[in-house]
Amino acid sequence: MPGDKSISHRALLLGAVSRGPAVVRGFLPSADTLATLEAVRALGVDVEVRDSSELVVHGVGWEGLSEPEDVIDVRNAGTLLRLLPGLVAGRPFLTVLTGDASIRKRPMARVLEPLSAMGACAWGRGGGSLAPIGIKGGRLRGLTHRLPVASAQVKSCLLLAGLQADGVTEVIEPAATRDHTERMILAAGGHLERRELDDGGVSVSVSRLDRPSLEMIEIPGDISSAAFLLVAALLVPNSEVTVEGVGLNPTRTGLVEVLRRMGAEVTVEQDHPGSVEPCGRIVARTSELRAVDVEPSEVPRLIDELPIWALAAAHAQGISRLRGARELRMKESDRLAAVAELLRALGVDVRDVTDGWDIRGVPSGWAGGVVRTHGDHRLAMVGAVAGLASREGVVVDDVECTAVSFPGFAATIDLLRAFGGTA
Repeated sequence: MPGDKSISHRALLLGAVSRGPAVVRGFLPSADTLATLEAVRALGVDVEVRDSSELVVHGVGWEGLSEPEDVIDVRNAGTLLRLLPGLVAGRPFLTVLTGDASIRKRPMARVLEPLSAMGACAWGRGGGSLAPIGIKGGRLRGLTHRLPVASAQVKSCLLLAGLQADGVTEVIEPAATRDHTERMILAAGGHLERRELDDGGVSVSVSRLDRPSLEMIEIPGDISSAAFLLVAALLVPNSEVTVEGVGLNPTRTGLVEVLRRMGAEVTVEQDHPGSVEPCGRIVARTSELRAVDVEPSEVPRLIDELPIWALAAAHAQGISRLRGARELRMKESDRLAAVAELLRALGVDVRDVTDGWDIRGVPSGWAGGVVRTHGDHRLAMVGAVAGLASREGVVVDDVECTAVSFPGFAATIDLLRAFGGTA
């Protein structure tokens, strides 16, 4: 599997402020992560590309970062847009970020307001709510901030700022989200405390870290990318797919648990704990699926996999329900509306509600159809898997956008089809 996109972003950003070189193995060279690579270089950090998946980030420490000469274009990388402000919030210079049309619709007050409370100067279009945004760093002070919506990106931004702040910075999230940033902070020598709260929330606290030190980061395969191949195996008759070296971080394996509740034959085996992240293999085999409900508390652990889960639900017996996923409306597309539209194009009965779906499965499958991706990489991959599982084929209007997270996706599908002997 290609390297994990979320971890690749974070490896570049924390590697940039490390004391000395940080070797990054398993890096994902996608459109999103290459935007982060260029952003790090714009901050005065040399990144040596040894090959497509191995980099050396020649970290300069916090004080070695320099003011960018131009506006930083994050392109379509929402993770970069949200995390980079935390990295530069304590630096005494101006950083301006913008991106494509989709990025300029992302809500940014959730990042800019707490950074301002910590002591940075932050501006944004739309009264501080939208990109382009500007950050003028200052002397930061720790704070306690309760997230109104669970978001690993906002949490990570504030933790990065907290590493430069006086005192303790505490982020309280209503439900546990992916913890890649926390793991990497600990690997860099930082002090971090995590507490589970009685109300189901999680408190994460960090203190100032003047000398981060990352020497080696091994990035596992991206479980969000693997999800499309695993669901394809479940839906295409007489199939079995094994993905090797994939990340098994428990904050990212929610899809596996939900698929098992649906009756899916999915097995997981951990190889080794890894330097920062656990990894191993996942095997999926063709299965008869039954409907399940995905509760709001589960959503953060499979937020990026919900579009392909919806396709699995569309093939299951009964009505599957999703609630608590309003954040999907603020991704590369309005994924709640766009996935519902895609499934309807296949002839599936879908009710699109404010924060989720009701999906009436069609166990016999679908003939085919024509689907729109709205330029969203995950919808393009859902459409492709729908085509594999169809009787007559599915036309997908844009597959090039899959390069955002899974370069070579189409080639990987072709290899699987050739190996299986399908037409």
